[in-house]
Amino acid sequence: MAANTARSPQLTPSGAPRAGKAGTLGDHTVSRIGFGAMQLERLHADRAAAISLLRRALELGVDHVDTAHFYGDGFVNGLIRDAFRPEDGVVIVSKVGADPNPGGAIPLRPAQRPEQLRASVEDNLKTLGLDQIPVVNLRRLDTGPGLRAEGDQVVDLDDQLAVMTSLRDEGKIGAIGLSSVTLDGLRQALPAGIACVQNAYSLVARGDEDMLRLCVDEQIAWVPFFPLGGAFPGMPKVTDEPAVSTTARSLGRTPAQIGLAWLLHHAQNVLLIAGTANTEHLEANVAAGTIALDDTAMAALDAVQSRSIDMSFG
Repeated sequence: MAANTARSPQLTPSGAPRAGKAGTLGDHTVSRIGFGAMQLERLHADRAAAISLLRRALELGVDHVDTAHFYGDGFVNGLIRDAFRPEDGVVIVSKVGADPNPGGAIPLRPAQRPEQLRASVEDNLKTLGLDQIPVVNLRRLDTGPGLRAEGDQVVDLDDQLAVMTSLRDEGKIGAIGLSSVTLDGLRQALPAGIACVQNAYSLVARGDEDMLRLCVDEQIAWVPFFPLGGAFPGMPKVTDEPAVSTTARSLGRTPAQIGLAWLLHHAQNVLLIAGTANTEHLEANVAAGTIALDDTAMAALDAVQSRSIDMSFG
């Protein structure tokens, strides 16, 4: 899990052609198609299968893996620690801002205070087995979907950035990212140096278009979560859109692949972290990086209505 040392920018450090070609994440060159590890919690009873899936991702040209200590209370981080070797050159991105809440109605609880952010970084370092986490996203709780901050968990962004900057200065994290951030919040954070933004975003939920354009201008990676929508009941799904289905049929692809391909075509700073616990699904996600969408297809997809829905709980 060391820094990228590939001889060609179109090859990963392990020598595989990059999934989705090359992109930029802070100081790292990474494959534009990465892997979101959250769903590996489903393989709690089959650790070997989970590690095999991660190794398969590496073979397919994935070298950017998104995780968090609160995924399975350290279980997922432990899989990543055991699956990858330093020479694999995988760029690990974790996040802080919530803690595990085993047995709770919601498996997470807010952890926004500066001392909690520091403790969460230490937890991630331990469970990942790293001396430094290449990128750590600060998960804000002032915009959905998901948890919301209340009471003493409502913390000023500057106070959070101060501890994140200190952790970077200490060498415990390599770069700072933001997750579930508002446009004003991103603008406020820019002087701290931001490597990436992770917000809910898809073809059918494009409410953050202005923020995406700011990230393009500032050379900040845009890493959408829920890239196919439909994460909560009532949220629109990319795969339900007639234009998506029509394009998929014309190209002999699946609607999900078209939804992912649209993201890659929409902006060059987009990095995907679609997740799965299934090898076949992983292979299909990676194959989305080979899809060429012509101007006609992009125009039809761009015409799909954006219907952003702000879902929250907690």
